[in-house]
Amino acid sequence: MADLLVEIHVPLTRRDVPEGEYPFPWIDEVMEFLFELDGSTGEVFDDGEEWDGEYLFFVHGAPEAELISLARQVANLPGVPAGVYATVTDTEADMGGGIRVDLD
Repeated sequence: MADLLVEIHVPLTRRDVPEGEYPFPWIDEVMEFLFELDGSTGEVFDDGEEWDGEYLFFVHGAPEAELISLARQVANLPGVPAGVYATVTDTEADMGGGIRVDLD
């Protein structure tokens, strides 16, 4: 049975870092933020993944409004690139589908 899933889409934008350093440190920062939730407002569904010029984070386990609120929190984390949006879908759908929700 499919569960509600929210994909958090973050443009795969490089951060200005010294040459030779990882240009996307915000990915690890977002993952750490999401794992610290420990199910209090939803939880990570699967590992994040690069998709079509974006990095996707997957959250579920809470009502839609709470998951959208969580996506807004991610969008507002320091260092996260501008242009973050979410899609509301389910755990059995193909990646990148669903209803788009702008987080501005």
